[in-house]
Amino acid sequence: MADEAPVLELRGITKRFPGIVANDHVDFDLRRGEVHALLGENGAGKSTLMNILYGLYHPDEGQILVRGQPVQITSPKHAIELGIGMVHQHFMLIPVMTVAENIVLATEPKHAGVLLDYDAAEKRVRELSERFGLAVDPRQRIQNITVGQQQRVEILKALYRGAEVLILDEPTAVLTPQEAGELFTIVRNLQEQGTSIIFISHKLYEVTEIADRITVLRRGKKIETLPAAGATEEQLARLMVGREVLLRVEKSPAQPGEPLLQVEELEVLDDRGLPAVRGASLSVRRGEIVGLAGVDGNGQSELIDAIAGLRHPSGGSIVLGGASVTGATAKKVLELGLGHIPEDRQRRGLVLEFSLAENIALHDYDKEPDSRFGWLRPSVLIERARRLLKQFDVRGGGPETRAGALSGGNQQKVVLAREIERDPRVLIAAQPTRGLDVGAIEFVHRRLVEERDEGRAVLLVSLELDEILSLSDRILVIYEGRIVGEYGPGVTEEQLGIAMTGGRRQEVAA
Repeated sequence: MADEAPVLELRGITKRFPGIVANDHVDFDLRRGEVHALLGENGAGKSTLMNILYGLYHPDEGQILVRGQPVQITSPKHAIELGIGMVHQHFMLIPVMTVAENIVLATEPKHAGVLLDYDAAEKRVRELSERFGLAVDPRQRIQNITVGQQQRVEILKALYRGAEVLILDEPTAVLTPQEAGELFTIVRNLQEQGTSIIFISHKLYEVTEIADRITVLRRGKKIETLPAAGATEEQLARLMVGREVLLRVEKSPAQPGEPLLQVEELEVLDDRGLPAVRGASLSVRRGEIVGLAGVDGNGQSELIDAIAGLRHPSGGSIVLGGASVTGATAKKVLELGLGHIPEDRQRRGLVLEFSLAENIALHDYDKEPDSRFGWLRPSVLIERARRLLKQFDVRGGGPETRAGALSGGNQQKVVLAREIERDPRVLIAAQPTRGLDVGAIEFVHRRLVEERDEGRAVLLVSLELDEILSLSDRILVIYEGRIVGEYGPGVTEEQLGIAMTGGRRQEVAA
């Protein structure tokens, strides 16, 4: 159990950016061996507060105390010297280097003070990984290991530098449910060995499971700090958003019409030229949401890419609204009525250096009214962006704000606004709420149901089983590139879990 004396205190921290107060006189403290969760919506000020603690930003007002001593943290190097380590949401690793090289970078053990002592580096990494239960091969290159293993490398990097306080910024945003479970085991191991952990999240069930205490931020202000024991998801959602939040999707039964998306015996290769989709067939009808469930890496991404024209199938057919789009370009597929919310909003959904107005115009910039006689009309782009940003409750900027300056949840709303505004016949929603807070999730779910009720065919691809179960009218399970099961609304999480790991196919084979 955590000791009572704080190892870390933030008092009255205030941070202003042009036009916004990101942190407004926030108090926060952390005890030894404690997991203290920092909970809040996207844009509530969680990451800003932690970037101040890690020396990336400097507070305009307030005081930081480390082990009772006032400090001014001037840089991440200074934070590390004070025993504070941070694992960022987007990892800071060098892909072509090995695990060991990344961990010891800038503090390398050397032969005779000159050459890298690679054996010593490997030995230290192995010792640390065994001590804290962070299984990872020191010799593997970063580019060849999973996202979950990359996160372990980031944690080891901080521990190698002597971190006694560890900040985990949205640590499960990029993890599968299985990897998230493994991370929680690691967090408990660290806690038992005296490490104090700040766990930034917006996932209610996570913080109630892992935290000792929870501090809720809303629009830059601290709302409350409370023990995790006894806290309910409904109570935390209300504190986060400032109103009652529907944690379950409310929708009427589907009224499906004719098929708008038909995929027959589709074969798709992955980036290595190996089969990723193997004879998959599915259809999505007008006015229904079809959920595609599966463990990450079972062909979902390649299937979506083939439908969206981003990858050429090696066999089979794709029909969109009665027209064949097998092997068509992405532009052609979009013109025929596909809306695509991609699984990676930063790489596939947005151009981060472009303004929000430019991002919203990405599909139709070369047509009326966005352009005339080959010339863009900025006033038209800005006016439409202003309307959509308000309609989709995008916070943190206006039409001319750079997309990269927004929080992840607000970036997702921009993608959603662009795709829905085009009035698609078929909407692919891939991981539509990944990295979103409870209020934004409620908003996205409501919009997807509205799209269904307006006669769209919606294909929902998600790693979140509760999302698949609550939104879908029909559920398909993909395993090793094949559709291995179709289920109605009464299916249980356990039944889906068995099918997702190949259990149902083995039963059939037997």
